[in-house]
Amino acid sequence: MSVTAADRIARAAGEAERRQRHPALASALLAPVERALRAANRIIVVACAVALIAAAALLTASVVARYFLRAPSDWQDETSVLLLVGATFLSGAYVQSHRGHVAIEVLSTLLPPRLERVRQALVDIISLLFCAFFSWKSWTLLREAWVDGQTSNSSFAPPMWIPYSLMAVGMTLLSAQIAIQLLRGPPARRIEDARERR
Repeated sequence: MSVTAADRIARAAGEAERRQRHPALASALLAPVERALRAANRIIVVACAVALIAAAALLTASVVARYFLRAPSDWQDETSVLLLVGATFLSGAYVQSHRGHVAIEVLSTLLPPRLERVRQALVDIISLLFCAFFSWKSWTLLREAWVDGQTSNSSFAPPMWIPYSLMAVGMTLLSAQIAIQLLRGPPARRIEDARERR
């Protein structure tokens, strides 16, 4: 065995040992947070599905009332928008937990596994920074809407703290989900899938 090969084997063994120690500590610290987020995501995704069905039913009832019964109303459209906003923002963490958000993966097939891990980590860091900023801004908008008593400009005039609270909670959960996945590292399955596609 050459010195170079022995050196590579020793480095690989040392790296494997470091990986085993680090995930054990990370798992112990992240496990309760992950369990709580997973439980919240399961509950929220069901509520989001119900919200989508309710929005569809309200919009259908609005169309029937407007065109067939000649009885237009403005509350159904705005309520449907609020339901859709809530479903969109609150389900973001659930979708991220499955890495289901839209992504351009053309580079994953071209890069070697080590560079693919670096690329995924950079994407997660940039996503976390954007979502954390969006979350912070949503909380400030929520506070303003609450303090000032803001309402929408329609005659129905629901309070604006409702959509802002849905945005703030949804983006906070999404930021937490991305942070957990970033601490866990990129999923090995996607790196292996990229390698198999070559």
